[in-house]
Amino acid sequence: MTHATLPKPLSNSELLLSDAWNSLKLAATEFQTFQVQDGSVPTASENPRPAILIESVMDSLTALAPQFPHDADYLTALGTDLRAWADTGFGVPDFLDSLVAFQPQTQREDGLRHLVLFPMYTQNGSTNRLLEAVLVEVIWPEFIAALEAGDYSNKLFVPLRFLDFTPGYDTNSAVLFPESVAIRETPSFTWGAIFQDREAARFRRVLKAAAETTNLELPADAAAMLDDQALTEETFIMWDLIHDRTHMRGDLPFDPFMIKQRMPYFLYSLEELRCDLTAFRECVKIQADESQDQETRRHAKLVQYAVIFDRIFRFAITGTRTRNYDAVGGQLLFAWMHQHHVLHWTDTKLAIDWDEVPAVVSALGDAIDELYWRSIDRPKIAHWLAAYQLVAGTLTPHPASTWAKGPDALPLTAPLRAMTDQVLDDEFPHSMFYEALSKKMTPVIESTIGITGSSAV
Repeated sequence: MTHATLPKPLSNSELLLSDAWNSLKLAATEFQTFQVQDGSVPTASENPRPAILIESVMDSLTALAPQFPHDADYLTALGTDLRAWADTGFGVPDFLDSLVAFQPQTQREDGLRHLVLFPMYTQNGSTNRLLEAVLVEVIWPEFIAALEAGDYSNKLFVPLRFLDFTPGYDTNSAVLFPESVAIRETPSFTWGAIFQDREAARFRRVLKAAAETTNLELPADAAAMLDDQALTEETFIMWDLIHDRTHMRGDLPFDPFMIKQRMPYFLYSLEELRCDLTAFRECVKIQADESQDQETRRHAKLVQYAVIFDRIFRFAITGTRTRNYDAVGGQLLFAWMHQHHVLHWTDTKLAIDWDEVPAVVSALGDAIDELYWRSIDRPKIAHWLAAYQLVAGTLTPHPASTWAKGPDALPLTAPLRAMTDQVLDDEFPHSMFYEALSKKMTPVIESTIGITGSSAV
């Protein structure tokens, strides 16, 4: 079916209701049912349906293209890649040319829309490279543009809001990364996108339930986020702007992204926590800087709340207990605050001494920085052992842990993978507090699957 070219410009609601978008979405979703994990369609030679569906997708793209004049080069290349894929029988897809043409980081304008269509997997969603379609818009507040143009440059960072999506994003996935796309060779990646509306909506729902469950009295400015999706989105953008750039900055003893390295999972816990606590510490500085405008300083304070609450309430109890490095990071932050007497669980009521929090939380970030700096001069195995000591100094390891017995119990002269194999899947189990909290909060966390800013309550 050929769709007439849509008049321009359409509002978001008109675009979502258009025949062209809905036909594309339905065709891509049905096409997924014919694909296998690598994205190919093994039955294409004997079944005409996949080819019919891709023709429908291309017709829809032609009709939708006038809505995205800023993406003309990308959409043209996308049509070429789709045609080549169909003409060669839907083998392993290769969308390198269209991926290279898609450069959203050069167009960070608030409200600018993109139609993203690639064979790709979605983190925390599908591990298969299925044909996914996503309608998004950029979120780029003026104060974020000023921060990025100043001390917090991050040319790769693209904050987005969901408008609509195919099933791969009806999941927990809140990122869109170019490395997830099926391509013939790996280029230099120039952008990474985060769906801030999902992060914010998920945070608001979980924090509200957690505060009620733990009888935590939220500070007034933190409570304001519960009722304000836009405010929370902007807060998460500021957090992620600083977090994302931190992976590439600092005294780093190894590849900052730890690509293709098989290491004990608690090291990933420390890396992600390092980046979050860097964002926390930078926001403490921004909040205290009277030369900053009031809006920026307000968001800097909110980032501090967001880092703590998201880490201790959601990260710590989300997902399985199999090498869950984000959970360990959340557990570590909670235990550190508790053991430094700024977080209290007394008479079934959680309380936090907010005036003392910045110094205590910053000290944990400083400890991780010290570990990294010292490990520049250490062998890898010594770094691993020192990192374990840092975590185990606050979190209690499983009683069956070999690592907890110390270096003499470990295969120090064997290949490093033998060391990694000795780490238990749940090396640092939940405390009794988290066991109880998880039972009450798990249904709330599970209810956030597929949530967006527009669907949040």
